[in-house]
Amino acid sequence: MMVATVVILARSRNLFAVVVLGGIYSFLMATVLVALDAVDVAMTEAAVGAGVSTVLLLGALHLCKAEEAKPAHRPWLPLAVAVGTGAVLVYGTLGLPAFSDPEAPIHTHVAPRYLNEALKETSVPNVVTAVLASYRGYDTLGETTVVFTAGAGVIALLRRRKKKDKADAEKAAS
Repeated sequence: MMVATVVILARSRNLFAVVVLGGIYSFLMATVLVALDAVDVAMTEAAVGAGVSTVLLLGALHLCKAEEAKPAHRPWLPLAVAVGTGAVLVYGTLGLPAFSDPEAPIHTHVAPRYLNEALKETSVPNVVTAVLASYRGYDTLGETTVVFTAGAGVIALLRRRKKKDKADAEKAAS
């Protein structure tokens, strides 16, 4: 279903459909994360990806036209960059250990250290909270900053639109 959603999303020119399909894709990704036992990440994906992002994009869409303009030329360079980036990312995964390999470094070095040392190093009794708030604190702060900035941007755009609408109404009245 995710592949079908992406194919339809890539071919759609209706921006409302793109926003809705993006929300559906985020929801489907959240279900995949639940199946992989990453419930905390799945909840974040559902809340931010399917929830907040969809609402923010619908707010931004309110300021735009409903149809995407046709490109003036064929976008071969962006396509080549996207395919090249994808190829490099796939190449980068070839050296990773097999999925769920019990001898992978994450299971032999990192996870035991977090489980055994997290309480001593962070004074946080919950290991997941210790990892997210202490070990990955800057990453979490960055994610929060991105969401806040997106929200502030949409609010700024909506305020500009209201002022423009008021000015247009005043001109029409006089």
